[in-house]
Amino acid sequence: MMKIFLRCDFFSLRHQSVGFSAAAPALFSALTRRWASCEPPVALHSNMAISRKDSFLWGKAPPRLRLADRRQSDRSGQPELLDDLQKLKLELNDGEAGSSNPDLKRHSKSVVRNRKFLRGKKKFNMDPKVGVCYLVEHGILEWRAEPVAEFLYKEEGLNKTAIGNFLGEREEMHLKVLKAFVALHEFSDLNLVQALRQFLWSFRLPGEAQKIDRMMEAFAARYCDCNPGVFQSTDTCYILSFAIIMLNTSLHNPNVKDKPNLQRFVCMNRGINNGADLPVDLLTKLYASIRSEPFKIPEDDGNDLTLTFFNPDREGWLLKMGGRVKTWKRRWFILTDSCLYYFQYTTDKDPIGIIPLENLCVRKLQDSSKPFCLELYSPKGQKVKACKTENKGRVVEG
Repeated sequence: MMKIFLRCDFFSLRHQSVGFSAAAPALFSALTRRWASCEPPVALHSNMAISRKDSFLWGKAPPRLRLADRRQSDRSGQPELLDDLQKLKLELNDGEAGSSNPDLKRHSKSVVRNRKFLRGKKKFNMDPKVGVCYLVEHGILEWRAEPVAEFLYKEEGLNKTAIGNFLGEREEMHLKVLKAFVALHEFSDLNLVQALRQFLWSFRLPGEAQKIDRMMEAFAARYCDCNPGVFQSTDTCYILSFAIIMLNTSLHNPNVKDKPNLQRFVCMNRGINNGADLPVDLLTKLYASIRSEPFKIPEDDGNDLTLTFFNPDREGWLLKMGGRVKTWKRRWFILTDSCLYYFQYTTDKDPIGIIPLENLCVRKLQDSSKPFCLELYSPKGQKVKACKTENKGRVVEG
């Protein structure tokens, strides 16, 4: 079991109309305002209770009111109640009128689509195949090579390691996506090093040799299409591209003590142009470019949880009780993708705990010290599993 104390002034109710009827946003808004303006439950009818020492709050049953007094009490509260009901009715009518507005409907559909799109990108960064399948299943992405390749090439916020892993798969569809992805690069009038810099920045090369081999073959074919006549065959471009990548590693890896010079690089590439030698001035320019500036390898910019917390469903301060120490602790909570992430401070990059909400239920809990208390529980009576980071930074169950 896990208790959460909910305060109206803590948790920001950033309401989205997803999954609600047309009138629901107005109803939700009205009820939220009414709830926020109410006094705590223990003080219901407090105008009467506080002034009477014989009320239930003082542990004594109040005397029975006369019929005339009860009618007078009911009538005194009717105007305010009727006024509230009339306001609520007007808001509901406004909501129903807005539901027939085509612009409002289009906006609602756009909000739903954007949320699913963001969720698909998060899934992609964790598992590229799962993310693409999610986007395809929800009609956001077509399962064709060109749209998928354009998504990988142009969409911001994607993990470049995940892009490389997706492109490196050997299934037929992945090979088509790789070809379409490479075709989006424009290599015309670029020397081979310049083209490689552009290509290798669009994703992160995977570690498997077979995946790298397929990617470099696709690159060589595209480069020769953009620059006909530079090499006699795509094999020449392919071999020289690998030689340049190896040269980059040898020159700029501090663990490599034997740094190849220009003469050695030229000798390594003799006879690769269908048995002929490549021009020395071409190899000299390529060598000088790599020696002066190494390839920039994209970082794992999507592996951290920053993108996961972008545009959350809800966020705000809550008091939490759980774990081994049964004390209330104030934490900053973010609700996104059916998970609760909590932090010590709003500026923290990584959460101190994660609570998966799948297969869990929530119920109101009576707590004399906390007027709005919720409890997360498993309907099957199982232990609520959560993860947190320990002192050394490892994620453990707890």
